[in-house]
Amino acid sequence: MKPKRTALPTTASAAAVALLLSLTACGGEASAGGDGSTVTVTVGYQSRTINTVTAGTLLRSLGHFERQLNSLGDGVTYKVDWQDYATGAPITAQMTAGKIDIGSMGDFPLLINAARGKQLGKPTRLVSVTGYNLRGGLNTIVTAPGSSLTSLKDLKGKKVSTSVGSAADGTLVRALQRAGLDPAEDIEKLNQQPAVGASALSSGSADALSQFVAWPGLLAHQGKAKALYDGARLDLPTFHGVTAREDFAKERPAVLEAFLRAQAQATGYLDAHPVAAAEKVAKATGLPAEAVYLYNGAQGIATFDPAIKPQLVAALKKDVSILRDAKLTGDVDVDAFVDDRYVKKALGTAAYADRLAAGPPEPAGEVWPKGAGKTLSFTSPGALLKHVAAHLDEVRAAYVPDATTGTLWFADQSVWVADGTELLPFLAPETAREYVADHGGARVVTYAEALERAS
Repeated sequence: MKPKRTALPTTASAAAVALLLSLTACGGEASAGGDGSTVTVTVGYQSRTINTVTAGTLLRSLGHFERQLNSLGDGVTYKVDWQDYATGAPITAQMTAGKIDIGSMGDFPLLINAARGKQLGKPTRLVSVTGYNLRGGLNTIVTAPGSSLTSLKDLKGKKVSTSVGSAADGTLVRALQRAGLDPAEDIEKLNQQPAVGASALSSGSADALSQFVAWPGLLAHQGKAKALYDGARLDLPTFHGVTAREDFAKERPAVLEAFLRAQAQATGYLDAHPVAAAEKVAKATGLPAEAVYLYNGAQGIATFDPAIKPQLVAALKKDVSILRDAKLTGDVDVDAFVDDRYVKKALGTAAYADRLAAGPPEPAGEVWPKGAGKTLSFTSPGALLKHVAAHLDEVRAAYVPDATTGTLWFADQSVWVADGTELLPFLAPETAREYVADHGGARVVTYAEALERAS
């Protein structure tokens, strides 16, 4: 079974701290407080950040957490207050104010969560992982469909939208540095929420957009963007995870463990029923199910597993310098922030060890037939194209892994290369050109030509 995965101005940073302090000053009982017989547990999640669904959108729709709480048999009546946010920042603010008990967010926001919690004397802990990609494929840089930009170097002097302090911003910074560009000097960075950045890209006020799941795939599916850079080329893990207030975890460990057992159940459901899970998430979020499946499907960009893998912790430590250079945090003690005791107890020591050893599946292509409750898997791009060519009117979506990074992408949005009789897909044009340069006789072909060659 697959175990599923510009620095802010000083005034802005000060304002953020002031907001957190004001929230804390409001006082009030912690949200897990009660009269002894009724306890409300408040969960902060991001419904449209779809590789957190096993701790948010999907988990909520399945009702596993509520059932786990009801089975505790401790004489307490539990209520769950699900609070949906667009990003991790307000979840962190509410957690440090004692108003959210458990939250989920991306790796860079998790570090900010750790830093703010320590700064305000309201420490939090990373207690599990939701979706991850060991190479960084959850983040992608895209341009407008008609853009002439074809490489990272083309971004020099351009306006690039991203959410400062997010993992997508970290991908942008690292990718530009590897391309020999200065992220602070060679581009104009627009600090925007994903939806605002998507609008800016469409209107032409931004030349490119660097964002996290599910925005790049969503825009590509809608025909509003094309990929410029695959975050997996960095070969650095990226992930989303679950954080809990330290005082809540200590006061109600059984409740936290119930949440983590429920998360594992939701993960199992996603693994066993990937199409149904995508449809559930699509219904709850309004996102196209095809875009959800790109990330959360059987071969999706995200692998889901609650285990806190050593590779992810190591990546988190490397992320600290990016946030520190942007003056969003100081040093963060990652080892003190990570706490897998609760998830290990919730899943069992042996099962947890198995999950730590497990990894993502081997890349493969998938075709989602219209009206089908499951997809068809293909071991080669050529075989997938042959099937699509023969069933064009019956295909809801087709997905292929990038030939170099394994990042899944829509077949009709990929850059195709013909190398003799072999047909190879690439997520971004620069990667395809590099392959062609290294393989005499290979050339870029259109999707239509690739289909014709395969048929």
